[in-house]
Amino acid sequence: MSTNYGSKRIVVGAHYGLRDWLSQRVTAVLMGLFTIVLLVQVLMPGELGYDRWSGIFSHQWMKVLTFVVIISLLYHVWVGIRDVWMDYVKPVGVRLGLQVATIAWLVGCAGWAVQVLWRL
Repeated sequence: MSTNYGSKRIVVGAHYGLRDWLSQRVTAVLMGLFTIVLLVQVLMPGELGYDRWSGIFSHQWMKVLTFVVIISLLYHVWVGIRDVWMDYVKPVGVRLGLQVATIAWLVGCAGWAVQVLWRL
């Protein structure tokens, strides 16, 4: 005779909980540190014009750091908006369409960021 204890629970979802929580925190810290670095450079004495602004981003390390932060921002956005789609959009086809549109938009933003950064 077999005995079942408790109700049979149907587990759904992607189970990304801890990984998503941690990635949101890490990307937020990275973006915060980048903001501090940028503010320090902007608040240095002198006139803030195009020449100074492009000078900040003329160094290769700053371009790479900026691009890493942009990718972090895009991943941060993806985790958040994916969770919104998964929580509030119930029809699977509509959710998939929204997720694909979101990915296309974020990849387009990354491409645009590359163009802007390496054009300076």
